[in-house]
Amino acid sequence: MKKVMFLAAVLLLNMLWPSTASALCSVNNASLAFGSFSPLTGNTVDSTATITVTCALQLSSYTIALSPGGSGTYNPRRMTSGGNTLEYNLYTSAGYSQIWGDGTGGSVIVDAGSTLLGSRNHTIYGRIPLSTQRSAMIGSYSDSITVTVAY
Repeated sequence: MKKVMFLAAVLLLNMLWPSTASALCSVNNASLAFGSFSPLTGNTVDSTATITVTCALQLSSYTIALSPGGSGTYNPRRMTSGGNTLEYNLYTSAGYSQIWGDGTGGSVIVDAGSTLLGSRNHTIYGRIPLSTQRSAMIGSYSDSITVTVAY
């Protein structure tokens, strides 16, 4: 069974869970904000958010996949502000080596793999590489990411 969540706006990520009477699990509202920064300083801007999966019945396992967002590609994802773009990505760990996606385009799915009854937290690690984006325009950038929890 798959339940789809919506992760809206990388600068202010909000998850929406479609209302359904048969839902065994739900996901909390989460936000990932990179905050204010200058592309002329530092090499990266990092931030985190937590996805909490809560299940009313015991599950033997589940997976969490993230969509590529509005850019349609995982490497890099792109936020937009009007006609301007800012590259970023979402990762499975603080090592920033595995792009969290749906298993395509060089991305991986997070496999929770163990029994769940109650709640479990999953951290999203976001990174904006500034060293290659020195000419980024000032603005409020956002993207929309779909989160799929399969169990």
